[in-house]
Order: sequence, then structure tokens, then C-alpha cells
Amino acid sequence: MTMNAVRSPESAHPGRIASPRTDDVPGLTVDTSRVAELVRELLIALGEDPHREGLLNTPARVAAFWCDFLAPAPSATATCFTESHATDQLVVVGGLNVWSLCEHHMLPMKLDVHVGYLADGTVLGLSKFGRIAQRYAGRLQVQERFTRQLADEVAAAIGSQDVAVTVHGVHLCMSMRGVRMEGARTSTMQSGGRFKTDAVLAQQFLTLTTAGQRGAA
Repeated sequence: MTMNAVRSPESAHPGRIASPRTDDVPGLTVDTSRVAELVRELLIALGEDPHREGLLNTPARVAAFWCDFLAPAPSATATCFTESHATDQLVVVGGLNVWSLCEHHMLPMKLDVHVGYLADGTVLGLSKFGRIAQRYAGRLQVQERFTRQLADEVAAAIGSQDVAVTVHGVHLCMSMRGVRMEGARTSTMQSGGRFKTDAVLAQQFLTLTTAGQRGAA
């Protein structure tokens, strides 16, 4: 288990759309007109005819995908709630399935995410876990970095390092190219605070994530 993109200000160019970011990556600018042009050139280089019926609108569709993927709607600030009954309580949120893109081959990877934290009088709104995961997945990424970024943001939101994250990934760059092993899975874990020092707590978290995976199956 194992533990950038063009950065530019918003442009007045009508074919460019800047994506607002609230994390470590400034607004990314997607030049949709240029992307469509490059896809058209790629089709020609592959021996295809971009003017034939089935491919006529393909460049525009691909450009729209990149714009949508790299420029998601900004997520709201993570909301925490006071809950006096949640004291030293382990909270695990699982089933957070997101798609990202491997930055080495620009092929999809499907990530199954579980997040755990110790609630101590404060709880984080449940929907925020999914939104945080979606934001970090919506870019060219590697699973190891994604795992760390997700853990760091949850820790910042709750104001505590008592956070653990596991991610199980299926990478098309490994299953449909290269060695082509469809059953291959990559697992990463990032832990902090008491999850690093308390073996029993860490094992409880892993047990709950494993049970959640069996339930989902």
C-alpha cells in the first residue's frame, strides 16, 4: 500500500473558460477553440477524416468535456456543525466514487474513497466529503497526491489532524494499455494525528472501510 496544468488569469478570449479554484491550483483556463482544433488535427494524424458524419462534431464534444472536467462549479465552503454528543467518536464516510485522469497518460482512473475522522464536539457536513473529492479529482492527477490533498483539506475543515483516507483505484492506463491487467487495483492511505499513533483506532477505520466495500459489492 503506498501512501500541472497551464496557470493563467481569466482571458477575454471567447473560447476560453477559466475555472474558479479554492485550493492549491489557481484558476485554470481552458481554450475550448484551441482544444477542438487540436482534436481535429489528432484525428487527421490518426488517418481519420474529421469531416465524415460520425466525427463531424467530435472535436467540439471533446473540447466541451475538457472544459467541464477541468472547470467544475466551485464548491461551497465546508460547513461544520456543533454536536455535543459527538465526542471522541469515529466517523467514516465511504462510497465516494469519483473519476479522475492520470496525468501520465491522460486516461481515466476510477477512485473509491473512504474518509474517517474523530469528531470531538464538531461534525463536518456529509455532502462536503463528496464535493471535496470531486474537486481534487477534476484535474490531471495521480492517486497518491489525490489521497494526500483530500486528507489535508478535511483536516483543515475540522481543525484537527485526526483524519484518515483510503483510496482504491482502477487505472485504465494499466488495464487497457501496457500490461493490460483488468483486475489490477491500487490502494493508498493517508493518516494523521491519532490515526498514526493509535493502532486500534487505525484498525477500526480499516475494518469499517472494508465492511463498506463488501456492502457496496
